[in-house]
Amino acid sequence: MASVANPPNHQVVTSSEHFQSLLSADLQRISLISFWAPWAEPCKQMNEVVLELARKYPEVLVLKVEAEEQSDVAESFDIQAVPSFVILRGHTLLGRISGADVPALTDAIATHARPLPSVKPLSHTNLAPAAALADTQEDVNKRLRALMNNDRVVLFMKGVPDAPRCGFSRRIVALLREQGVPFSSFDILTDESVRAGLKVLNNWPTFPQLIVNGEFVGGLDIVQEMVENGELKEMLTVA
Repeated sequence: MASVANPPNHQVVTSSEHFQSLLSADLQRISLISFWAPWAEPCKQMNEVVLELARKYPEVLVLKVEAEEQSDVAESFDIQAVPSFVILRGHTLLGRISGADVPALTDAIATHARPLPSVKPLSHTNLAPAAALADTQEDVNKRLRALMNNDRVVLFMKGVPDAPRCGFSRRIVALLREQGVPFSSFDILTDESVRAGLKVLNNWPTFPQLIVNGEFVGGLDIVQEMVENGELKEMLTVA
């Protein structure tokens, strides 16, 4: 019965890895992320609204996230209260709605889910297209790569090691210090282009992100697992 009631584009997120895999499957797709809690009465009404939106717009990926159970996902989007809604295209933020605001949510989905109008060229040319956008993206990626190679171990986090601005950044800093790992850091809250760019470049939507030898390693959960099984120590001892 539940499989009939819930359309295939309506998914309940079960872990940060599950969230990442769903979100990254199609970076051109519009996604509606619904943050809720079972104890919050307004969420019950909004859950029904979200389900109806999923049925009405099958091209939209609807991800239902229980905020306290999936706190890493909620914190990565700075969710302060439920219900809250985030609308993305791939990893690009299109809009945020806080509270049980049905008109605002339905209007936002209707706006962003509407197909882009086709554009007819006003003129034709035999010249090659300008490469300005590609060059700009290339410049951004060069800067990100330079930051990732700024030190052997680089932590992209919220805040700085002595004053982290989220619980996950605080925990990974403590973990690295417990392991005696020297590292430099970058506060992604100070530069939105770095924050947005790393999500795309590393195909990972949350922070903190740990970089070793210029390569993305993972977030808190992955780093913790690598510490426990000895992989992090082994990686760092390789010349």
